[in-house]
Amino acid sequence: MAFLKTSKDGELFLDHSASPGLPPGVAQRMDLPPELVGEGGRMHAATLGCPHCGGVVFLNPMRKRERANCFKCNAYICDGCAAVMRDPNYVHRTFAELAELVQSGKWAVSGPTCNPILTPTEK
Repeated sequence: MAFLKTSKDGELFLDHSASPGLPPGVAQRMDLPPELVGEGGRMHAATLGCPHCGGVVFLNPMRKRERANCFKCNAYICDGCAAVMRDPNYVHRTFAELAELVQSGKWAVSGPTCNPILTPTEK
């Protein structure tokens, strides 16, 4: 069965209607709209799961640039994995594939999740 790129997305709902919310400076450093996450504000945004690193990224409604896309997975990916994917020595592996390799007991993974290092285990 084929899935749309957004079919596995989730949602993030920040409700500061009964809290002081985030100060404007903190919101701006996090690239969040201060008027939506400040005192009394509410922000609703979609999230996506990156199939390469397994991370969850919220889709900032204020973002202007295009979201990275992996044509092999037919899925959106996080910015960190998009940067690593440009390396000429990049080997395409999903987080699920890495998990299977580790569970086999023949491989160990180290390094950042966007650019993992596979090392054979001694057995």
